[in-house]
Amino acid sequence: MARQHKKRTLLTKLLQFIFITIGAILMGVALELFLVPNKVIDGGVAGISIMLSSLTNLPLGAFLFLLNIPFLIIGYKHIGKTFAIATMYGIAVMSITTYMLHDVHAFTDEKILAVLFGGLILGIGVGLVIRFGGTLDGTEIVAILISKKTRIPIGQIIMIINVIIFTTAGFVFEWDSAMYSIFTYYIAFKLIDVVVEGLNESKSVTIISKEYEEISEAIMNRLGRNTTYIYAKGGYSKEDTQIIYCVVTRLEVSKLRTIVNEIDSKAFIAIEHVSDVMGGNFDKKAIH
Repeated sequence: MARQHKKRTLLTKLLQFIFITIGAILMGVALELFLVPNKVIDGGVAGISIMLSSLTNLPLGAFLFLLNIPFLIIGYKHIGKTFAIATMYGIAVMSITTYMLHDVHAFTDEKILAVLFGGLILGIGVGLVIRFGGTLDGTEIVAILISKKTRIPIGQIIMIINVIIFTTAGFVFEWDSAMYSIFTYYIAFKLIDVVVEGLNESKSVTIISKEYEEISEAIMNRLGRNTTYIYAKGGYSKEDTQIIYCVVTRLEVSKLRTIVNEIDSKAFIAIEHVSDVMGGNFDKKAIH
């Protein structure tokens, strides 16, 4: 049993190493072969590094690594050793990649294509690194720590930081570049969500109906998903009832609504986003 656990741990670490490497290389490719030659920047430390590299003519990779060091030290102290090591490795690989590709000609001189493909590759790369336990930008570490103390959502903090960076880019380059950069960031942000959460995004569904037994059976038989009963008591009616709880994929939500409405058109349905599903028996059963 201990040997199996050790093998599983080694496999997990190997996969983490491989995918963080791939993700970091992809970000380096996006920066040097698409965005930087077209004066389009990314948010966070990468955006600051691109502007400094342009102003000083020093290698982008040097700024990417040096500017992230203070954030790595903070991350090591406050967030955790494993996260800091994974992040440091990813940033090192990304910096080396940009240094090696610095003299390679850009894939395209068309800014629209650079924004689309650069944002796509950037989002996939960053998403892989985040999914496997690291990050490629120190501002995310700062955002996590600020969020813990102020309770302001991490996304809002990162957005405020990036608004300042993109505004500065308008002065360093030109306002067209700043606007293109915002679209690049938006595309990358959406791709990060897809990579981190997966295409098969999950939803948790809560259903309240007097026909809970029939609805539960229909969901299991027609959708192939397990359901759970949760005891409840009506606040107004004071009647005892059972709430149906289940987790389905985003693509199954429409069919679930149809199943419930066919049995009880007045049923209460609450659908919430689930960032991840682990354990239990989430795999679909055979549909009768």
